[in-house]
Amino acid sequence: MVPNGWSKKKLGQILPQPYKNGIYKSADLYGSGTEILRINDFNNEGEVTSGQLSLVQLSESEVRGYVLNKGDVVVNRVNSLTHLGKSVLWSDDSSPVYESNMMRIQVEGADITPEFLARVLQSKPSRTFFQRVAKRAVAQASISQQDVKSLPILLPPVAEQRKIAKILASWDKAIATTECLIANSQQQKKALMQQLLTGKKRFAGFEGEWSYKTINEIATRIQRKSDGEDHPVLTISSLSGFVTQADKYSRYMAGESVKNYTLLKQGEFAYNKGNSKTYQFGCIFDLEGFETGLVPHVYVCFKLNEGLSHRYFKYLFEADYLKPQLGALVNTGVRNNGLLNIKPAEFMNTKVPVPCFDEQERIADVLHAASEELKALNSKLEHLKQEKQALMQQLLTGKRRVVVDDPEAT
Repeated sequence: MVPNGWSKKKLGQILPQPYKNGIYKSADLYGSGTEILRINDFNNEGEVTSGQLSLVQLSESEVRGYVLNKGDVVVNRVNSLTHLGKSVLWSDDSSPVYESNMMRIQVEGADITPEFLARVLQSKPSRTFFQRVAKRAVAQASISQQDVKSLPILLPPVAEQRKIAKILASWDKAIATTECLIANSQQQKKALMQQLLTGKKRFAGFEGEWSYKTINEIATRIQRKSDGEDHPVLTISSLSGFVTQADKYSRYMAGESVKNYTLLKQGEFAYNKGNSKTYQFGCIFDLEGFETGLVPHVYVCFKLNEGLSHRYFKYLFEADYLKPQLGALVNTGVRNNGLLNIKPAEFMNTKVPVPCFDEQERIADVLHAASEELKALNSKLEHLKQEKQALMQQLLTGKRRVVVDDPEAT
């Protein structure tokens, strides 16, 4: 049903022209020259996330043909289905060019504002439409200019478009403010970890040198096999810790080999020696969200001995304390199925700082408080994003109407 005063049209009827695909340049031409907007420079919410755009060598005529001006809308036309159709409103005063797997839409003189068009393109119905009409290949999908022109749009009067965009912009501001608070909180926690976990900052009442012990001295290695019972098959994500194999890979991968997996119990630790952007030389997590789990036998699993603070060592490993030692063990020319060539005995021989139990707990208390603050902010951010999406759906369909009484919106 079309809301009163609105019309339903295809984008091509509102904007017959111009639509222009971006410029392609080979990788050897990148590194100097003109700024270029690339797919990874903005996210699915239309936020430019790159602090600095790449540079590419172009002639003057190429720059003129593919320049982005303030108010232009760019749509991702070639990507995986998940990211296909993501869009961004260029609102900066700079004038970069844009790469070939994107399409530029200019709205000057049309009955649709660039801010409103960007919101429509970022909405779930539009993304679903693009995924449905896309041409699919093995690794990626694509949409054409005609596909974009075929997008159905519910079009309110221009004044209402501006009011809707203004309301959603206020939500963007709240989200950006929360993201800034999260970034600051992360930096504060990181600084606390660097000071507290190295002994550079000590609490009143604690004196004396810390001892340094190998993991072999403070923990017992675990190599227990499956008991044949039904246990979740888990893997370690460098960002999330333990997750089910199906959640990470969208399918069950262990097969018959699960009988060779290690059975881990809640509170026990595992070292995944696969490198990642977050943890260059592998990561160590404890099993928290599951009572038991089967993990790949290549993980080095261990349990802390009695008389040690589990939380303290959890934060120590989260802070990547072992990175220098693990890096020194790596032979970069040797990999085993993509894993770092670090032997279990070598890992168990790395050293960690061991203050007295009370100081371990005091450090853990402070870092726990910082973690809880981060958790609360991330929860708030997720809530804001969900609320914005729900409001966006209502506003763009006319299920919730706005009152245009602001002179700036007319």
